Amino acid sequence: MPIARRFVTTAFTFDGYRIAAYHGVVRGITVRSRNIVANIGAGIQTLFGGNITLYSELCERAREEAFELMLEHAAATGANAVIGMRYDANDVAAGVTEVLAYGTAVVLDPPPPPR
Repeated sequence: MPIARRFVTTAFTFDGYRIAAYHGVVRGITVRSRNIVANIGAGIQTLFGGNITLYSELCERAREEAFELMLEHAAATGANAVIGMRYDANDVAAGVTEVLAYGTAVVLDPPPPPR
């Protein structure tokens, strides 16, 4: 069963929930490169300044893919949430970047019913 995005946090606790089990570090990794057309388009955008939308979109797609892979990894461990989620990125080669999403997979007990 996939993990709902609302059960991912950069914090190390989930208010209102008890962490019943820790399943360890999980990660999602993707490696992306820029294509020549995007490089040319981005080069033109740099002439005018501001947000380089072609690169922003590439970065967003890479983060989204790494995030989804992390959720799949967490679900495969039997977790229903991820705490301490972070992103990291490194250049692997010229024009090639690794994007990593990682955190700790946990099992949350449901919150107690309201009184």
